Amino acid sequence: MTERKLRIWRATAIIALCALLTVSVLFAFGVGTKRSEPAINGTDALALWNEGTGARDKLIDYVSAVTQEDGSDFIPVEDRIAVFDMDGTLTCETFYTYYDTMMFMEYCLYDHPERVSDELKAVAASIRPGYVADETLARNFAKAYAGMTVEEFYDYVVEFGQKKNASFNNMRYIDGFYLPMVELVKYLYDNDFEIWVISGTERTTTRAIVANSPIRDYVEPEHVIGTDFEVKQRGHEDEPSNMDFKYENGDELVLTGGFIQKNLNGNKSIYVEREIGKRPVLAFGNSGSDTSMMNYAIDERNPYLAQAYMIVADDSEREWGQQDWEAKSADYLAKGFILISMKTDFAQIYPDGITKADEQYVPADRVPGTGHSGLQCAGQLGVF
Repeated sequence: MTERKLRIWRATAIIALCALLTVSVLFAFGVGTKRSEPAINGTDALALWNEGTGARDKLIDYVSAVTQEDGSDFIPVEDRIAVFDMDGTLTCETFYTYYDTMMFMEYCLYDHPERVSDELKAVAASIRPGYVADETLARNFAKAYAGMTVEEFYDYVVEFGQKKNASFNNMRYIDGFYLPMVELVKYLYDNDFEIWVISGTERTTTRAIVANSPIRDYVEPEHVIGTDFEVKQRGHEDEPSNMDFKYENGDELVLTGGFIQKNLNGNKSIYVEREIGKRPVLAFGNSGSDTSMMNYAIDERNPYLAQAYMIVADDSEREWGQQDWEAKSADYLAKGFILISMKTDFAQIYPDGITKADEQYVPADRVPGTGHSGLQCAGQLGVF
């Protein structure tokens, strides 16, 4: 080998060695890796779940089985899809009702009554415990926010999350995430599961809630599926086809007041197929409107071992749950779901200092000096 070739060989070897050392250092410090080190056994990861009650052990056993590369139930990373309903599954839905319903009432009656029709104000004022959260009501939600840009609507959702409510002490709306479920989301994320939130709440609303919640680091905005309101380009709201115009620099996307589709029941499985394109291997819900999504996951045609978990709101001490465990468990077990009892499985539900109020719902005429009832705004007595 000539002296010149020897120098070139030495230089190449040094460059290669430096590159190898750089990569090693990056991986040692976690740079360039997707997730943190998996906590396969779940002992520390699920610390807010009670041991020996069933659900926690089943979750840990499942994750251990599907993440072992030499195991018969191994699932490749790209197929580890976990889907979660939001209201009642990840978050509280009992103050005294859903986040989006309370937000609609607040918007129409107190924050911006000048922007909505008398008809919508009447709808908002009529909502009481026992109301039906159906598609008709969702269409009224869409009408209420007509004319807002997507950004303005998103910001209002975040603003509403800072309001306090009367159903719990020391809780803002955004504080309603169940801590054991937050732990579970992180546990799955750390084991390379892709986390999706599939909600009956409108999509932008759900994105805003998730992005300002304890699970924000584990759920990408594009991994949120919800009910869809119509959005168009400002100035083209009445044109029948979006093919008739083009977006230009500075244009704004606005809510038209139109309604597209409610993401409940059969629509949940359809949305999952349309937007994810593969069957989830884990599904979590809390009501009959989630069963289509859950059944889609555990369908016998799923090529992988799959499980579906149903949360039963049976804790009447720390929460407002009134579901009968015996009746619910018999029904859900027959459907092939694994049950999670809020009363038995959750060691803690909410952050320290948050407790049930004396009453879940306070009628307007019982809130002294106001026309409000039901929830409390920061610095005020109430909202309606």
